[in-house]
Amino acid sequence: MMRKIQRLLLSLFIGLAPLPALAQDAPAAAPVPTVTTAAMPSGMPDYVKPEPGIGQPSGGYQLQMPVTAIAREAQVLTNGVLNPLMTATVVFVLGLLMWTVFRYRAAANPVASKTSHNTTIEVIWTVVPVLMLVFIAVPSFRLLANQYTPPKADITIKATGHQWYWEYEYPDQGAFSFDAVMLTKEESEKRGSPNLLDTDNRVVLPVGTTVRLLTTAADVIHAWAMPSFWVQLDGVPGRVNETWFKVERPGVYYGQCFQLCGTKHGFMPIAVEVVSKERFAEWVAAKQKENGITPPAAVTAAVAAASTPAPGAAPAVAAPAA
Repeated sequence: MMRKIQRLLLSLFIGLAPLPALAQDAPAAAPVPTVTTAAMPSGMPDYVKPEPGIGQPSGGYQLQMPVTAIAREAQVLTNGVLNPLMTATVVFVLGLLMWTVFRYRAAANPVASKTSHNTTIEVIWTVVPVLMLVFIAVPSFRLLANQYTPPKADITIKATGHQWYWEYEYPDQGAFSFDAVMLTKEESEKRGSPNLLDTDNRVVLPVGTTVRLLTTAADVIHAWAMPSFWVQLDGVPGRVNETWFKVERPGVYYGQCFQLCGTKHGFMPIAVEVVSKERFAEWVAAKQKENGITPPAAVTAAVAAASTPAPGAAPAVAAPAA
């Protein structure tokens, strides 16, 4: 009886005791302010707007429309090899199971068979799966080799994952950088973008250009993934990973972080706007001006002008060596 009273009192004390770890809500992450920097002017005739069913989920079971050579190769592997093989395997196993249930039911076999080995069947169920794996391995290894044997890059971008937004840097264009924060529902409606997929500042890239993508992270592991490019690459703190892609058509393409990186994992989308090379040059010039960066071409021209003597001036004579 005394033990029951002790347990009751102990339970009562535990229930009434202050538990600051449980009573206090977990501190919310500091909100990331939406910062609008130099973007593509919406009034220009070739302004790229999202197209339904392209570069974004369509609600069906099909993969997104491929816009890179790697994505097309992967879809051929998926639709031409993996899906037919899986379908044939499922149908065959289901048929074999139904035939076994009917053929070897108790009513048809009042005396159960005592067979324990069948060499032919054992060889078949070992060799056939091996051949299936080889059939899958050949195109899949070729795809992996193409994915991780990049051609010479024309442009490099660096994506850094934060909780919970992406930061982008263009090292080849003066190393300017910007943050990409998810738009609110009202902002998406105003821009005409799908909800939860667009960002205040899109990644702008030229069409038909080999892009080298570098990923890392500032806090936890993130993943930069773009289904229509067939690209998914982890961003790991303290490490830089590399992949590549080459988009073949202009458009707006959306992706997500594919790693469980915290409570707002589903709210750090990726938006890539692929434009003409002329349009990209205009955007880069605007970003450089915004960040106070002098284009390398202008620096070269200035140095050349400074080293060229003025008309009528005597050429500079080097001092004799001591």
